[in-house]
Amino acid sequence: MSSPVHFDMRTTIRLDESLLREAKVRAAQAGRSLNDFMEEAIRLAVLASGPNENTPSIPVFTGGRGLRPGVQIDSNADLLDWMENEETPA
Repeated sequence: MSSPVHFDMRTTIRLDESLLREAKVRAAQAGRSLNDFMEEAIRLAVLASGPNENTPSIPVFTGGRGLRPGVQIDSNADLLDWMENEETPA
């Protein structure tokens, strides 16, 4: 039996500065990289919340006609801003 293929993804997130500093300190104290520390923290938070069968989809497509006007999927920052503001992009 073969193991499932695992692909790491790169993403951009926004964190409070003090939270990031504390995460860096704790990662260093544990002798781990910040990436490994953050990945474990997120994994634990996701597992603690249990399965979510009502996960909303990201509304960037409309009725099978492609992207909504103004959504730039090649810009993480623009897409994140649009999703956080929950507005129809210009």
